Amino acid sequence: MGKKIVGIAMGGFSSERKISIRSGNQVYESLDKEIWEIYKVKVNSKNWFVEYNNKKLPIDKSKFSFFKKDKELFFDVIFNAIHGSPGEDGKLAAILESLDIPFTSCNSNSAELTFNKKRCIDFAKENNVLTAKSILLNKNNEVNIEKLIKEIGLPCFVKPNSSGSSFGVSRIKFKENLNNGIKSAFKEDDEIIVESELKGIEVSIGVYRNQNEIIPLPITEIVSEKDFFDYEAKYQGKAKEITPANISEEIKKTINKTSIDLYQKLNLKGIIRIDFIIVNDKPHLLEINTVPGLTEESIIPKQISAANISTKELFESMLLLALNEKKR
Repeated sequence: MGKKIVGIAMGGFSSERKISIRSGNQVYESLDKEIWEIYKVKVNSKNWFVEYNNKKLPIDKSKFSFFKKDKELFFDVIFNAIHGSPGEDGKLAAILESLDIPFTSCNSNSAELTFNKKRCIDFAKENNVLTAKSILLNKNNEVNIEKLIKEIGLPCFVKPNSSGSSFGVSRIKFKENLNNGIKSAFKEDDEIIVESELKGIEVSIGVYRNQNEIIPLPITEIVSEKDFFDYEAKYQGKAKEITPANISEEIKKTINKTSIDLYQKLNLKGIIRIDFIIVNDKPHLLEINTVPGLTEESIIPKQISAANISTKELFESMLLLALNEKKR
């Protein structure tokens, strides 16, 4: 039997494009070329193509196929490494679902829900998970600064409702800076959320599913040199990451249980990352990333290593799980 054809989807439409390409390249390097026939599928707002021998081979999105040396090739499975749209918001998932092509991340409905930070936070609240107080703002509506501060308080966080990698996120200490923070977030998204600041220990946990169960990875504690864990802290070494986190066994158990519950209830798939802040020994949900960063600087590969698993082993198990689910 021939090798299964794997497409690693990377790039995307958002500010996270460059990080996604680095994540995709990391996956490409990790996978065994003796077992899989692997292609890099690069996605941008203008075109989708397979990068092969320094050539760009166009993807026919109606079939999600491409021509190589006059032969049309179809993907057996897609490894989704696109952060932001269309990989994390359900758009890519919807295309692949319509063509019955298996893929490593969650279905389009779950992706759409989790990518919308406010909806995701509200869902978590309904399921008894603690969160910060938050308000959703729309670009077309007038903002009442006084009312906002009265409800949320200062300092507060302003962030795009559907973006990752901390693009457009500001920590606002003073009333006079709030407008600029709102403008910055609206550059990334038409909806933004303003959130009350929670003071505590910030942690992050990776969670994945194997054939039998949902497994939490070792928890990482994040100590940022900046006011918060922003883009510079994430990707330019301005944060200290401690894996496993220096927290009590009881808190670890609570975070593990909450994370597994959310993974299950949100019908997630593949490797995900959930961020919490621990306030008075109680974990509060910050956000869920269904296509987390997989670069060398990213948290997930460090947690995989701390769990004594190889990235090759985990990434290939994700491909096999996606393929096996199709057979059912």
